[in-house]
Amino acid sequence: MTNATAVSKKRALWLRILAEAAAVSEREPTLSAFLQHAVLRFDNPEDALCLQLADVLGSPVVTSEKLRGLFSGVLEQNRTVLSGMERDISAVLERDPATRSALHVLLYLKGFHAIQVHRFAHHLWNTDREDMAAFLQSRSSRVLQVDIHPAVRMGKGVFFDHATGIVVGETAVIEDNVSILQGVTLGGTGKDTGDRHPKVRHGVLIGASATVLGNIEIGVNSKIGAGSVVLKSVENRKTVAGVPAKVIGGVQEREPARSMNQILYDVGL
Repeated sequence: MTNATAVSKKRALWLRILAEAAAVSEREPTLSAFLQHAVLRFDNPEDALCLQLADVLGSPVVTSEKLRGLFSGVLEQNRTVLSGMERDISAVLERDPATRSALHVLLYLKGFHAIQVHRFAHHLWNTDREDMAAFLQSRSSRVLQVDIHPAVRMGKGVFFDHATGIVVGETAVIEDNVSILQGVTLGGTGKDTGDRHPKVRHGVLIGASATVLGNIEIGVNSKIGAGSVVLKSVENRKTVAGVPAKVIGGVQEREPARSMNQILYDVGL
């Protein structure tokens, strides 16, 4: 995708959000002032998102105003921090049949919010501001109930469905177009040091309450069944399930993360 195409898609998405906000404001006058404050007064989605995240994470001491200043300052230094935002919103709209509005993703979906907070925290972690990154991680964990270490490398088009209880350890990697449901842990096996967390490759779908432990690789376009405990690497395009997880078949879908098909039968090797 060229830069011009990416800019065009982001602009189209923002125009959609503005149109949805205007329509809701007309239908629901009680929300009119809120939507003007949160969306309609802005010229771009990044500024609206900064306000939203700041309002979600703000506290009496570290206020929403201070956090908004932090986020805006980061974007002034590096506008690419939120380069995955458009694809993350599109991922929700594509994969979650309960979500039909881009406006709702921006304002209400905590899985989306947690991913965007992480993008800021990851930037801060990598620019020698580890204390500020740790603060954002802590607030996100408490408020959004999603705990992602700031060092985690995360791609674009990532979808946390429901999101409550997701935990991702320091050396984990989540590549592009991955979908993860609630209660998933990408953790270590104990007190190992160094590179000790899972590497989740492109297109993977991880079912609710699955636990993936250790420096193992979850191969491209593979699928992990809900409630599974995965302790060994998974090859590309394999379905695993159980405690401990075992290969039960292949994968029919081109990208399981995008189809969101969690049915594990009839997946022949």
